Amino acid sequence: MDTEGFIALLNEDLESEYRSIVQYVQHTATIKGAEYLSIIEELRQHLGQELDHASTLAEQIDFLGGVPSVRVPEVPVATDGADALRLDLELEQEQLRRYRERVEQAQELGLSDVAEALRPLLQQTQDHVMDLRTALGK
Repeated sequence: MDTEGFIALLNEDLESEYRSIVQYVQHTATIKGAEYLSIIEELRQHLGQELDHASTLAEQIDFLGGVPSVRVPEVPVATDGADALRLDLELEQEQLRRYRERVEQAQELGLSDVAEALRPLLQQTQDHVMDLRTALGK
């Protein structure tokens, strides 16, 4: 792994965050039902954190000499509460896996400062996974 390859992976992570933002916007607007009231508020918090994650990734990509992506991957549509939460959980679990790898890769490349910048994303994403698992009764 070289810095250029690492930047490409960070850009994929950035694109995934863009998907999260769009997905959470749709889900907070369309999920209905009393059983979802508290999780909708939680998803709104996740949404703000996803925007922060995207900003952090873009800043790190720029810092490393890359150009932050503007591509938004296709976002699946789900308006049923349980289906929407399952999609959110799947995406957050994938992002958690990727951030674990990214922190390790940054360390291997001698980019301790970048690894430290990514650690809050890793922790918040783990929190999102736990929140969504709880909401789904898992």
